[in-house]
Amino acid sequence: NTVEERIIEKAERKLKLDHLVIQQGRLVDPNTKVNKEEMLSWIRNGADFIFSGKDSTVTDEDIDELISRGQKKTEELNQLMENKTEENLRGFSMEESEYTVYNFEGVDYKQKQKVFTHWIEPPKRERKANYHVDSYFRDALRTSEPKAPKAPRPPKQPNIQDFQFFPPRLFELLDQEIYFYRQQVNYKVPLNVDLPKEEAKAVQKEEQDKIDNAAPLNEEQQAEKEALLQEGFTEWNKRDFNSFIKACEKWGRDDVENIAEDVEGKTPKEVKAYMEVFWERCNELQDLEKINSQIERGEAKIERRQNTRRALEAKMARYRAPFHQLKMQYGTNKGKHYNEEEDRFLVCMLYQLGIDKENVYDELRTEVRNAPLFRFDWFLKSRTAAELQRRCNTLITLIERENAELEEREGKKKSLGKKPNSSGTSTPTQKRKADLMVKNSGKKPKK
Repeated sequence: NTVEERIIEKAERKLKLDHLVIQQGRLVDPNTKVNKEEMLSWIRNGADFIFSGKDSTVTDEDIDELISRGQKKTEELNQLMENKTEENLRGFSMEESEYTVYNFEGVDYKQKQKVFTHWIEPPKRERKANYHVDSYFRDALRTSEPKAPKAPRPPKQPNIQDFQFFPPRLFELLDQEIYFYRQQVNYKVPLNVDLPKEEAKAVQKEEQDKIDNAAPLNEEQQAEKEALLQEGFTEWNKRDFNSFIKACEKWGRDDVENIAEDVEGKTPKEVKAYMEVFWERCNELQDLEKINSQIERGEAKIERRQNTRRALEAKMARYRAPFHQLKMQYGTNKGKHYNEEEDRFLVCMLYQLGIDKENVYDELRTEVRNAPLFRFDWFLKSRTAAELQRRCNTLITLIERENAELEEREGKKKSLGKKPNSSGTSTPTQKRKADLMVKNSGKKPKK
C-alpha cells in the first residue's frame, strides 16, 4: 500500500500497451503526462494504513513479509497483463477501477454527492415560429389546393406571339381547331371557383357549347390558315422585340431613324414597317401598360435633357466669355464644398461637351482632372462621376430658376409697355409729341 506500488503497476500497464500497440505502429499516445487526479490518487494510496497503524517499529520479519508480498503482487500483475490480448485491446484501460479520487480512508464520497434523488426538469421555453413569406402566401392564396387541369390543346400548334401581329382571322381558325380537338377527346369545361356561382355556370355553359358545336377545318380554311401564318412578322423574336422597345425608350417614339439604327439584326426598312404596325395594333399586346410606361419614362428623360440644353444655351448667351464672366445666382443653395470658380467650370464644360452624351459626366471628370486651373484642388479632382452629376443637377436647377425669373420680368415689362396711361397725366414722351404737333399747326397747346 505505497506510492511505489502504484507507480510500478502503472509502468507495467504502459509497457504492455507499448508491446501491443505502439511498437506495432498502431497508435502514438499523446497523453504521456500524469494528470492532477492521477497524481493525487497515488499520494493518497495507503494513507489510511499509515494513519491507522499503531507501531512504528519495523523488524526484519516485516521486511521479508513485504518483499514476499511484493513478489506475489508482481506475479499477479504479470498474469493479468498476459491475459490482455489483441482481441480485447479495446477494453484495455490505463486506469485502475478500484482506486478513485472519491475513496479516502475507506469512505466513498462519490455516493454522498448524490443529494438530488428526484430531479425536476424545468419547463422548456416555447419559441414562436419565424414568419415565413412562402407559407403565408401559400395559406393566403390557397396555392396548396389542387388546381383544375388545363384544357387540352392539339399536339401540333404553331408558336404565335402577340408582338408578331398576325391577322385576327388566324386566331379564329386556330380557336376553331382547338375546340374541335377538345370535342374529340370528350373534354368537359370545369366550373371556375374564382367567379360567382351564377356567372361561373354561364361561362361554363358558353365554353361547353363552343366545344359541342365545333366543326373541323375544311380544305379552304386550311389553305387560308397556311396563308395567314405567312403574313405576320415571323422573323421577329422576343430579343428583337425587346431591342425595339429599348430603342423607343432611348430615342422616343418619333425618332424613326435612330430607332432603325439601334435595332440590331434588322434593316431600317424592316424596322420602319414593324414600327407602323406596332403603333396601329399595340392595343393587342398583353403587357401594353408596362411597355407604354417604359417608353414614356424614356421620353420624359429626353424632354428633360432638351430643357436642360435650352437652359444652358440661354445662360451662355448672356456672356461673351462664360469661363471668366459667368455668375451663378445661388440664393440660399450655395453649399459649403464647391466654390464659384469650380461651379463656373462645371457648367461651361458641361455645355461644351454636350448634355445629350451618354457618358458626359465621365468625360467631365476627365476634363476636371486635366485642367491646369485645378492642379492642386484635390477636393474637386477626387470627385466621382456620380458626385459631379449631382452637383451639375443642382446648378442646372439654379439656372432654370434664374431663367424663369428673367422671363417673368420681361413679360411684366412688355405688359406694362402695352397698357395705356389711365392716370390723366401726360408722360414726357406724350408732351414732346404734343409740342411737335402744335409747332406744325401754329396753335398753342391747351393747359
